[in-house]
Amino acid sequence: MVLNFAHRGSLTEAPENTLSAIQKALEHQTKAIEIDVQLTKDGQLIVIHDHHFSRLNNNIPGRVNDYTLNEIKSFDIGSSFSEAFAGETIATLDEVLDICPEDVLLNIEIKNIPIIHAGIEDRVIHCLSRHNRQENILISSFDHQALEKVQALAPQLQLGLLLYYRLLRPWEYAKSSGLKLRSVHPNMIYVDQTFIDEIHKLGLEVYPYTVNHIDEYSRLVDLGVDGVFSNNPAIFGEA
Repeated sequence: MVLNFAHRGSLTEAPENTLSAIQKALEHQTKAIEIDVQLTKDGQLIVIHDHHFSRLNNNIPGRVNDYTLNEIKSFDIGSSFSEAFAGETIATLDEVLDICPEDVLLNIEIKNIPIIHAGIEDRVIHCLSRHNRQENILISSFDHQALEKVQALAPQLQLGLLLYYRLLRPWEYAKSSGLKLRSVHPNMIYVDQTFIDEIHKLGLEVYPYTVNHIDEYSRLVDLGVDGVFSNNPAIFGEA
């Protein structure tokens, strides 16, 4: 089965990474959802991709970790998407876990680059423990040290290795990393048959990002990818 992730929820239908975006993705009967997490100034887990608010509300200066959770919860980040979402606020990881069914694979990306959120790994693990959600969870990050910390703290959690640049023989890097991975998540632009075959030889799955066009999706599926991250409901909503 090809597993297609709703990237930041259904971000073409609702503000990305919000509860509305999660709900829209679930309405498409998606089997997997990807979200991003960071820490607030007071160490709370919130669901947001960028390290600043300018794309969501350009009236909010500074960075995400300049504000407490209470302050962030007062920010309207829905109006810039559509007046239909006026008043929508940034979600917490707790809130996402409350509405995301256990049979939907939830990929939690730790956004630790370029800002390092010290201790975020421990907080994610404790949040999952509070919700009794160790199963059907995938932790990914471009910060591979963060993945190493998650593995040390909670070896039962599945890990996904995010890659951006074209590495020399990335399959050798994945093998020698010491990480007990489920999957590798490469930028789709350099995914070819060799990449997929070599990663599969390690017993790992390949989930490229961000695949929004059906022709590109079909090409990657023909090559043998195990799934993709997509903004397109016609892709992530497939059975």
